[in-house]
Amino acid sequence: MKTCTQLAQEQRYQIYALLKMGQNQTEIARLIGKHKSTISREVRCNQGQPWQAD
Repeated sequence: MKTCTQLAQEQRYQIYALLKMGQNQTEIARLIGKHKSTISREVRCNQGQPWQAD
């Protein structure tokens, strides 16, 4: 089973909230201080839903 471990749970919640607000992945990466590929992987892995993480 694949797991994503790049981000803390709080960061996953931030990503989800920012996506819901209409922010793009590049802007989210800048805001939380992570590379945009990390955000892309996280969204793809968890479909932007933090309750499915870990």
